[in-house]
Amino acid sequence: MKFVLLLAAFAADPTSAFTAGLLKGPSISPSSSRKSFKLNAAADGVANGTDKKKIIVLGGDGFCGWPTSLYLSDQGHDVVIVDNLSRRNIDTELGCDSLTPIQPPGVRVSAWKEVSGKDMKFVNLDVAKEYDLLVQLIKDEKPDSIVHFAEQRAAPYSMKNSKTKRYTVDNNVSGSNNLCCAVIDSEIDAHIVHLGTMGVYGYGTSGGEIPEGYIDIILPGGREANILHPAYPGSVYHATKCLDALLWQFYQKNDQLRITDLHQGIVWGTNTPQTIKDERLVNRFDYDGDYGTVLNRFLMQGAMGVPLTVYGTGGQTRGFIHITDTARCIEIAINNPPKTGERVEIFNQIAETRRVRDVAKLVADQTGVEVNLLPNPRQEAAENELEVSNRKFCNLGLDPITLDAALFDEVTEVVNKYKYRCDPTKILPASFWNKKRAEECASLDPSSVKIKV
Repeated sequence: MKFVLLLAAFAADPTSAFTAGLLKGPSISPSSSRKSFKLNAAADGVANGTDKKKIIVLGGDGFCGWPTSLYLSDQGHDVVIVDNLSRRNIDTELGCDSLTPIQPPGVRVSAWKEVSGKDMKFVNLDVAKEYDLLVQLIKDEKPDSIVHFAEQRAAPYSMKNSKTKRYTVDNNVSGSNNLCCAVIDSEIDAHIVHLGTMGVYGYGTSGGEIPEGYIDIILPGGREANILHPAYPGSVYHATKCLDALLWQFYQKNDQLRITDLHQGIVWGTNTPQTIKDERLVNRFDYDGDYGTVLNRFLMQGAMGVPLTVYGTGGQTRGFIHITDTARCIEIAINNPPKTGERVEIFNQIAETRRVRDVAKLVADQTGVEVNLLPNPRQEAAENELEVSNRKFCNLGLDPITLDAALFDEVTEVVNKYKYRCDPTKILPASFWNKKRAEECASLDPSSVKIKV
């Protein structure tokens, strides 16, 4: 029997998107084919003959970490959730709760035991600060894999002010470095699986299809080389993911750690086949301007009769992935680790790419609400193309979920059920990339947003 540790606190890129997914062909484009998603996905993993592993999820209480933990447990793996509940504390700080009423970790774990018969352990631990406890945990659990979601995941929050910028760097980079050091000091050969972001590449800077992590170049003198794709972050959050990528490269080279880095797109959706088993298992749903991912924000706004908040021209093209595919991709990565001495494995974890205004039109056509073009709070190109390779996951069996009206209905159902919990003053953007952007957005009035009952 093997074991896998999952580090999962914050792993979605709310700022510009959704966090995990993959393409169904050699590359993803706005014209990608669509496939409906049903909440009865067939089991993979142990059910299909894969060895049982022990997994610790750092950040396992978060938007991506919780459904991934449930999925891995459902597949027969032995899961330990680690989280310091910092995302819940940020809810208090921002005065904005999850639209869905998420239960305390103890209640969640007990409910999962009731409905599945499977045990999961929860450990309250700060990966960035409680190093000795992290080392001891790894020694005690002896995981096969450690899934790392334990990072502040929102680009807007990371740009809110000096305090949040510093917190994002301190938490994210220290946590990743501590994890590498802890694996070394524990002398446990655990495979690290990190949830990164497509934002490490920047958007539209490769001059063509974005490869999976490494890019072919020609050096002076005609020498050919294959190097880590140049970083081009668009926020402090994205910059920490770029710094993570360099740490992975160093610790693989220096200490032969086995590491997989997943460059995920914007995550959308709420429910998975596991979270719908009991209301106490419901996943969090963020709708605010700081943590709400773009499609989830649109779906919530459409269901409540609020004009869709499109930033700038809406010409930003982004990669998208459904929350269910995030969990599936994590397990695929766990089951296909690099060998000792092999370079960091990198996957592009997206299902398709879409232009934001086109996504807004899909939602507007379904719900009948208007599209409202707002001043852009972000420092980014007004328009960009995006072509991404996701061959690796597809070759390993991923058949990704793509944007579909039936899936929109599932999210809308959740919104309608809990819309009484929505604070409309939290819908408009509240974080601005610089003084110029803040000045351009000065006319935005949070109190002007009205919900149709």
